[in-house]
Amino acid sequence: MPNRLLIIIQLTLITFLYSCSVSKPVVSKSGTGLSADDFANKFKDLAVGEMKRTGIPASITLAQAMIESDYGRSRLAREANNYFGIKCHDNWTGPTIKHNDDKRNECFRKYSKPEESFYDHSDFLKSVPRYSFLFEIGTTDYKAWARGLRKAGYATNSDYANMLIKNIEDNNLWYFDRDYKVTSRTSKPASHVKEPDTVPVIDSSEKPVSHSFSNSAVVARVPRIMENNRIKYIIVKDGDTREKLEKDFQLLRWELAKYNELESDFQIVTGQILYLQPKREKAEPGKEYYITAGSDTMYLISQRFGIKLKSLYEMNRMNQDEETEEGRKIWLRSIKPVN
Repeated sequence: MPNRLLIIIQLTLITFLYSCSVSKPVVSKSGTGLSADDFANKFKDLAVGEMKRTGIPASITLAQAMIESDYGRSRLAREANNYFGIKCHDNWTGPTIKHNDDKRNECFRKYSKPEESFYDHSDFLKSVPRYSFLFEIGTTDYKAWARGLRKAGYATNSDYANMLIKNIEDNNLWYFDRDYKVTSRTSKPASHVKEPDTVPVIDSSEKPVSHSFSNSAVVARVPRIMENNRIKYIIVKDGDTREKLEKDFQLLRWELAKYNELESDFQIVTGQILYLQPKREKAEPGKEYYITAGSDTMYLISQRFGIKLKSLYEMNRMNQDEETEEGRKIWLRSIKPVN
């Protein structure tokens, strides 16, 4: 009898532990839970559109929305379409919702649809003076943006910057700052907000060559032929070979190497950007200069903006073997002034 009782207890314990280990999906307002990938797919065009309008990196917008709304599952997101946890503050005249945060029954903004929350998040950061320094940071430097948001007091969590950076890197959200073009018009008209005076917006048409996507699903979502600075290019996918690309795109053996300023015997890498046409002498209109980030090289910048490396060196009065350093202004359309 004691043995039978012990067996019953063990089976009960095993059943309990199993039930605890099985994750139950949190149901959102739409009836289904959102994974990080689903969340990014749902809001990527909106975030990139807002980046082009205001200069806030799409990766930062997506990561903040994911964290603040718990991937759309929070009460504020479900009942108020508030994806960024923005409180009412003195200047808010729209609908509100009461929610327990640092204090009980605090006032939060309420929106009729998620898009309004994304627009208001951008406008909020643009209009509050303590965030103004962020707009002097390039849109590809998500780490500086994350640390700047924490420094400016966006959240009280002392680890907020690391949370954003980890979210961006775990989910490859940096890709939307550089290699993604909006497929639908989901951004607010640009006339409502003045662009920053100091640093021009480096939008999502930037194309770095040095990154290899660790998530093959990201590459699979990208259209095969895209365009930057009026130059056609592709992203190398798993299974591609140089011979296959040359055949598929009817290229001569020397063309890929010449157009991308690589050695004649270069090896392709998954995630690599390859131009199918010659690069241009300068960047497209509106991209006058670029502030370098830590991993930038002159070649990377030339690929990013579709500019011939020799022209880039000449515009910046640099020697051919000279490299840049972080925080340097690189001229993209005209010769660097003497002073």
